[in-house]
Amino acid sequence: MCHVIVTCRSMLWTLMSIVVAFAELIAFMSADWLIGRAKPLVNDVKTSAEPYRPTLGIYGRCIKVANLRRVTLCGPYAQNFGEIASGFWQATSIFLAAGLLLLCTVAFISIFTMCFQSIMKKSIFNVCGLLQGIAGLFLILGLMLYPAGWGSQKVQDYCGHDASPYKVGECSLGWAFYTAIGGTVLTFICAVLSAQAEIATSSDRVQEEIEEGKSLICLL
Repeated sequence: MCHVIVTCRSMLWTLMSIVVAFAELIAFMSADWLIGRAKPLVNDVKTSAEPYRPTLGIYGRCIKVANLRRVTLCGPYAQNFGEIASGFWQATSIFLAAGLLLLCTVAFISIFTMCFQSIMKKSIFNVCGLLQGIAGLFLILGLMLYPAGWGSQKVQDYCGHDASPYKVGECSLGWAFYTAIGGTVLTFICAVLSAQAEIATSSDRVQEEIEEGKSLICLL
């Protein structure tokens, strides 16, 4: 018989796991990791046009094109993995993708933890917490390698020749970089909360509710 067990700590862990996965996914896909130096609009024949600041991501970029509406074009600058700006960014992509895969897996599993609290006789919360801890380590490695790629030619085109490893030059860091850092911190918090969720769903009060024959158990 399936018992639906909902506690404040397990629900908090589930919601945070989903939020963290989405945050890291959005950050990884975004082109707003670096905000470049001011440039004139592409295809703009007016020398007095107001400049703009293009953005550069790990594999994508956003630029403005001067036409009737001056639209912003965003898309990948790299057509394949080998065209990513530097070897450091390629390694960053691998580590972030690995961490993101684990986070998305945990986020998917967390939805079903209300009905299933164990897998192969092991607490599903502890297994997911371990996966989140591993994902956090992958994310840290990726974020540590990312600034090492600032010396690439692609970054220098956006940030000036002063750009070098761990020196951003004329660029500034975009929201995606900070979102990735915040998501990494929350990943480790989720790993800690998973233990609390396991304790809450296996408490004596829960066992008493199960013995009374209740299939839906909601506890604060």
